[in-house]
Amino acid sequence: MTDQIPSRTEFTVTGVVIGSGLRAYLRLLRHGPAAQPFIAALIARLPMAMAPLGILLLVEHERGAYSIAGFVTGAFAIGSAGGTPVWGRLMDRYGQIWVLLPTSLASAGLLVAVALATIWDGPTSLLVVLSALAGLTYPPMSPALRAAWRVIFPDLESRRVAFALDATSVELIFVGGPLLLSALLAFTVPVVPLLVTAGLMAAGGVAYCRTEAARESTPAKRLLREASSGSDTAARYPGHRSAITATGVGAVLLVMLAMSIAFGQLDTSMAATADQQLGGTQRVGILFAAIAGGSAVGGLVFGARGWPFEERQAVPVLLGLFALFLGLMAVLMGLSQLSLWVLLPVLFVTGVTIAPTLIMQQSLLDHLAPSHRLNEAQAFLSAANTTGAAAGTALAGILIDYHGLGWSFGGAAIGAGLAAVIAALSHNHWRAASVAVTEQRVETPVGR
Repeated sequence: MTDQIPSRTEFTVTGVVIGSGLRAYLRLLRHGPAAQPFIAALIARLPMAMAPLGILLLVEHERGAYSIAGFVTGAFAIGSAGGTPVWGRLMDRYGQIWVLLPTSLASAGLLVAVALATIWDGPTSLLVVLSALAGLTYPPMSPALRAAWRVIFPDLESRRVAFALDATSVELIFVGGPLLLSALLAFTVPVVPLLVTAGLMAAGGVAYCRTEAARESTPAKRLLREASSGSDTAARYPGHRSAITATGVGAVLLVMLAMSIAFGQLDTSMAATADQQLGGTQRVGILFAAIAGGSAVGGLVFGARGWPFEERQAVPVLLGLFALFLGLMAVLMGLSQLSLWVLLPVLFVTGVTIAPTLIMQQSLLDHLAPSHRLNEAQAFLSAANTTGAAAGTALAGILIDYHGLGWSFGGAAIGAGLAAVIAALSHNHWRAASVAVTEQRVETPVGR
């Protein structure tokens, strides 16, 4: 990232020109070295949305208690948050295939074990342990793909299109995953969706490991390639034994953590809104579709062209708007009559701010993190997202039970506002770090 984002309308990708607008995404998906890992990762990441819900519904169906189901599902989330940064660091050291292949197969196998132990009346303690291990071994597919974009697309403008497509696909995953799980539940017994989830994780992980991007994302090849192109290598960051120690990276992670606390509260609040205000949880899908649809549109529009502003300046502005719309949702919860015709437009506009903010944070991290710690940096970003969402979910549950929906949406607004404040205070810090990284890249002789 440079101080000013170029407003170019054409992006060159390893010899392939990606056009402007929606054509950028179409041409990117026609580019085999990009399309193959993207599609494989899309399959492998469906379990992000399906596994927790599948565990929750299966355990509740078999044990008849949401409290037990919540403990088992929570163990999966905690294990995932703890394991992701470790796997990211190991990918930087040994390469993606040596990490993704065993974790994909191990986590899938453990999900099968959770399913079988549940229907065979295994003790709750066993379910918690197996679920925690399934989360701990959950493959770091999102960090891997985001790090691989640098291998596939050497220039930043093309990577921004890729980040936009990636962020949009994640939104679609969190809509499509639960819909697929619901369809399976409608025609099969509750254990089947979790078994299908395990199959998708294993198949997608193996398919990704067979791609050129995964093979090329090894330490030796990456450092050799970047040395020949004059890009930043480990030699230019000798003091960074962890991605967090790189200037500006910690601030990006703090912003993501605060924003994800808002996400967790928002998701729980929407589920409670459907149940308490709209006559049943069956309408929760409509609410999630509205906000995810807005986010997908915002991400596609943002990534399809260059913009005449600095990303680090836009992040606090978009987070401020996100907080404002969440505050509006808190106010709406005080109305005696709440209509979908009011909620859906507000949720859609709220969603428009989400994906562009995530894209810009990924782009900031891509620029600020040392290349030999890029997998680890992206893994920390995912872990901050998971940890914040889990904390926000727990906090929203307490606020809803004791104070009502207005307070839970208000808590989400406070989380987003805090993220905006952190981003605003970090602007000069990010600018100095960006200038330093750019100068290092310019001053380092090609072929070093």
